[in-house]
Amino acid sequence: MVSLSASVAYHARVAPQRDALLYDGQRIGYAQLLGRVETVAGMLRARGIGPGRVVALLMKNSAAFVELSLAISHVGAVLLPINYRLGAEEVGYILHHAGAALLFVDEELRDAAGVFDGIVEVDARAQADATLLARGAVACHAPHPSQPADLFRLMYTSGTTDRPKGVMHSYENYHWKCLDHITALELSSRDRLLVVGPLYHVGAFDLPGLALLMAGGMLAVQRDFDAGQALALIEREKLTGAWMAPVMLQRALALGRGRLDLSSLRWLIGGGERTPEERIRQFGSLFPQARYVDAYGLTESCSGDTFMEAGHEIAKIGSTGRALAHVQIEVRDDEGGVLPPGAAGEICLRGPKVTQGYWKDPVKTRESFHGDWFRTGDVGYLDSEGFLFLTDRKKDMIISGGENIASSEVERVLYQLPQVAEAAAIGLPDPTWGERVAAVVVLKAGGLLTLAQLRAHCEGRLGGFKTPRQLIVRDALPRNPSGKVLKRVLREELASEGVAP
Repeated sequence: MVSLSASVAYHARVAPQRDALLYDGQRIGYAQLLGRVETVAGMLRARGIGPGRVVALLMKNSAAFVELSLAISHVGAVLLPINYRLGAEEVGYILHHAGAALLFVDEELRDAAGVFDGIVEVDARAQADATLLARGAVACHAPHPSQPADLFRLMYTSGTTDRPKGVMHSYENYHWKCLDHITALELSSRDRLLVVGPLYHVGAFDLPGLALLMAGGMLAVQRDFDAGQALALIEREKLTGAWMAPVMLQRALALGRGRLDLSSLRWLIGGGERTPEERIRQFGSLFPQARYVDAYGLTESCSGDTFMEAGHEIAKIGSTGRALAHVQIEVRDDEGGVLPPGAAGEICLRGPKVTQGYWKDPVKTRESFHGDWFRTGDVGYLDSEGFLFLTDRKKDMIISGGENIASSEVERVLYQLPQVAEAAAIGLPDPTWGERVAAVVVLKAGGLLTLAQLRAHCEGRLGGFKTPRQLIVRDALPRNPSGKVLKRVLREELASEGVAP
């Protein structure tokens, strides 16, 4: 049995009262969660939803998001979580491209849903208990007998280059992902996970996300991220693990430890971008018993392909760790040739958790593989011990005067400036050099920075051709849910503001 509800059913049998979910002050045990899932599954069947039908969720975090996800799998349908920060046109494109049959949308997000047949609004009461959407439905106790190769989810990428692509996730992809994360993090029924990232994204749903329900642990779900409330929740509920996007962790670190007892936390997974070394070193002051697990992964691989291993955090600082048990990594050149340790090239992945391709897009699927090796589009290198170091996003490489410039190299130096809170290096059009390096920064409160100061700081730290020729100060950087800076969006925003001629 491969349904996502199978693990819930097992734990409902062996430990019915054990906490499975905590949301908005309510505790939901495994037996209660199974009952809710079966009731919601009955509602889905009554609406004609069965094997292969696509059901979309345009929702913030809630108990209902988890319950609906499990129920959709229970009836053999395909889950389609959608980024609720998108506009109605973008949501409409995804719904149409995916062929969605039904859309559940939080009432506060109704305008983002646009015009679509088959909308079910989810009010605040139903967000806490999805069975309120299923009044009169006959519970569906028997799950659909899905097979490992069957599609369980479509997840559309954030579209850093063009229209979003629908990543296909099979049950095989998902369960191998869960096995790797349970193994690497030593998850058990004693673990209690803080869920603060948006559940429509792999960081929250998959890293390790609902793998906790396979292990018999608990998910403590926060609807909207609030650093102070998240830290208080860790103390109150003795939470043991968390995933945070870089911006979230930065806000938590800015609050400081105070009088909170955060010693229950064993690990916190970061990632989404190359984490500044200074942030890793600050981590222990807030979480004295936890280790910071820098990680690397993709939507296409259900997240979490490499984890930093315990004991290597400082010796290998700057690395995202080594490949997990069932992931293989190679670094290749543009022709697909394998590169030796230390040589930077495109990171390629292989293994059972990697997608077979993109929904309704055989051309992009073919372009994304060297044989059975998935081409990530990220640039990095493996050292002699197999630790992965990221250097750049391939499409974000800056080319100035014919020289390739890794934006991460520039950003590393920018983060050393004490007044800089966030930084991105991008290439802007230049009539002489083709592109010039521009530094886009968010300053700390009260911070001041001039281009002359920046260039003086870079002298001796960067080659002259890598030193930014332009400084742009902004209140925030555009990011996707995993925390990656959307440099294409940033360039477009600057162009619309007349900054990039």
